[in-house]
Amino acid sequence: MSDLLLPTTVVGSHAYPGWFFTALEEIEQGRYGSTDAREAVDDAVNAAILDQERAGVDIISDGEMRRWYFVQSFYRRMQGLERLPELRKTGVYGYDMPPRYRPVAPVTVPQGLGIVEEARYARRVARHPLKVTCPGPLTLSIHIQTRDQSFYKDRLELCWSFVPVINAELKALAAEGVDFLQIDEPSYAIVPGTAKDYLDLYNATVAGVEAKIALHVCFGNLGSRPRGPRRYAPLFPTFHEARADQFVLEFANREMKEIERVKEFCDGREAGLGVVDVKSFYVEPVEEIAARIREGLQYIGPEKVFINPDCGFFQLPRWLAVLKLRRMVEAAQLVRRELTGG
Repeated sequence: MSDLLLPTTVVGSHAYPGWFFTALEEIEQGRYGSTDAREAVDDAVNAAILDQERAGVDIISDGEMRRWYFVQSFYRRMQGLERLPELRKTGVYGYDMPPRYRPVAPVTVPQGLGIVEEARYARRVARHPLKVTCPGPLTLSIHIQTRDQSFYKDRLELCWSFVPVINAELKALAAEGVDFLQIDEPSYAIVPGTAKDYLDLYNATVAGVEAKIALHVCFGNLGSRPRGPRRYAPLFPTFHEARADQFVLEFANREMKEIERVKEFCDGREAGLGVVDVKSFYVEPVEEIAARIREGLQYIGPEKVFINPDCGFFQLPRWLAVLKLRRMVEAAQLVRRELTGG
């Protein structure tokens, strides 16, 4: 994609097909055999890839169809965790309702996170270039409590225990030929800590990984709602030291707030400009998305810009996600023609 100006891509998750929710319920109830379950999940990945390719997205993902609520499915691969009673089971679904866990032993992930297997299948199916996403250590810890300090003195110590796990997964992906990796850390805006803590965790996580690496930082997206203050400035004072080739940032939902600082935040690296709002049912016209792209280009050169939504599409219905992707691609093509005269 190095020769394409303003390449379009996604942040990670795609909207689930309606039938896939039903299939997952059947799998959970034990009504599907192993072959049935594998076929259903593979078909969901196929649908996500086809949706993106038909929409004209240049660099796609597998839609994260093998993951549930971003990180929840990874906890099933961990040993040393105990599920806690739910805080709230009724009412509007919110950040206080996902399953929570506590360590009952040092947490291990003996078979890895499974992202290598995800990528192998997607690479066999996809016709377009592929980006593979992985949660960072802070975000991977988000639903694990460390209050009793029996095994970890605080969340930061738990996060450091995930660093070698994620690093091994990333190196295995690179060894498989995956050349574009994205680390997702929305928890920077959610979990208390310092920018230096975040930076050290991140750099250790990607150390020695030979691939193009993007760092995605947003403000949460459960039920199309953010969580935490929606400002990048407090998060970025040390990020010029981050081992990232690209920063993938949320702008559309924030009415392009801080876009004038994008060059400062990225410090010479690429910017994945979030120009499509995934928290809204409003379908932005092509010209509106194009205007956001043009605004971003006032502050960073087009050769450094990738075009993407603010975040993943898991919280939207499939028809709406596809429509938003099509509009995004058309807007990028419009601005590309303006820049090249083609």
